[in-house]
Amino acid sequence: MPFPGYKLCRLRGRGGFATVWEATGPDGETLALKFMSSNNGSSTVRELRALRAFAALEHPNLLPIYDVWSIPGQLVIGMELAEASLLDLMLLYADEFGKPIETDRLLRYMTQVAAALDFLNARDHTWEGRKVGLQHGDIKPNNILLVGDTAKLADYGLATPVTAGKAPCHRHGTLEYVAPEVIQGYATDTSDQFSLAVTYYVLRSTTFPFPPPPPVENLSRSFLRPAPDLNCVTPAERPPLVRALSPIPQNRYPTCTAFVDALKVACGLKGGSTVIRVT
Repeated sequence: MPFPGYKLCRLRGRGGFATVWEATGPDGETLALKFMSSNNGSSTVRELRALRAFAALEHPNLLPIYDVWSIPGQLVIGMELAEASLLDLMLLYADEFGKPIETDRLLRYMTQVAAALDFLNARDHTWEGRKVGLQHGDIKPNNILLVGDTAKLADYGLATPVTAGKAPCHRHGTLEYVAPEVIQGYATDTSDQFSLAVTYYVLRSTTFPFPPPPPVENLSRSFLRPAPDLNCVTPAERPPLVRALSPIPQNRYPTCTAFVDALKVACGLKGGSTVIRVT
């Protein structure tokens, strides 16, 4: 363990790059401990810097980081224990009920995630003495966690500080979700919005709006996706998604909240003072 007093209780998740354990701390508190490989020196330094920057941030829809330790071969992240991810919820609905998450419930979670992203993306954060916006860099259903009925954004190791509309992006997140400019090597003020739009479509339809990208080793910076196939959602939802999925960053919505608000209007959930429940 990174420090005396911590006890691993049970394995909560295992992926290609990390494992997450439910644990107890020195005072008996319950938390999650995430163990990540730190064998890549330069990437590890960047991830450690990003994680420590995020640990200082407070927002109701950001999963709190309690501490970060570097031990031989691994980074260990102490964070709030969540109950599930939106990916887990999507699979539960598909397996148990044979349908997607209810639209009103999904948009409630999207509203919360959009608020967290707008907080991060605003150029109000201090990073190495500069005021920057933070692009999360890996928005996907796995990284949106549920604590009670609150959605919280997690996994900050790929965050990129942006100061002037765009910034070099040393590592991209999951290829199926990332914005085209990220594949080209830079992040913009709206890169996370693109990924949020892909996430929404996946959660609504259990399919991706684009064909699978080539393997990362065969991926060139000139790679271009075709126009999105949005046939698995209603016609009303397609225009907001088309805008948020624009290959031109400046053509997307000014904020993630504006994008989600447009989806609410399209689904009949927002307009004047009337709120309609959609199932």
